[in-house]
Amino acid sequence: MNLAKVSANGQVTVPVEIRRKLQLKEGDKLLFIERDGQIVIDNASATAIVLAQDAFAGAAKDFGVSSDEEVQRLVDEVRYGVGK
Repeated sequence: MNLAKVSANGQVTVPVEIRRKLQLKEGDKLLFIERDGQIVIDNASATAIVLAQDAFAGAAKDFGVSSDEEVQRLVDEVRYGVGK
């Protein structure tokens, strides 16, 4: 269990163990999410990447792309003109 104190300005120092687990570095932003009445803190950048990957996966399925290999083939086609 980790404990942090809120300053008069509402600032909190995130304990080093939590920073490591969330892979936080200076300048990163924290995301506060309410789940089942609890507040969950996450690395905003990491969460954005996961959401973008999920959105891409959904869009890829709409175009009939179902494997990593197919995605790479399409990227290569767009990037290098391979397979046209």
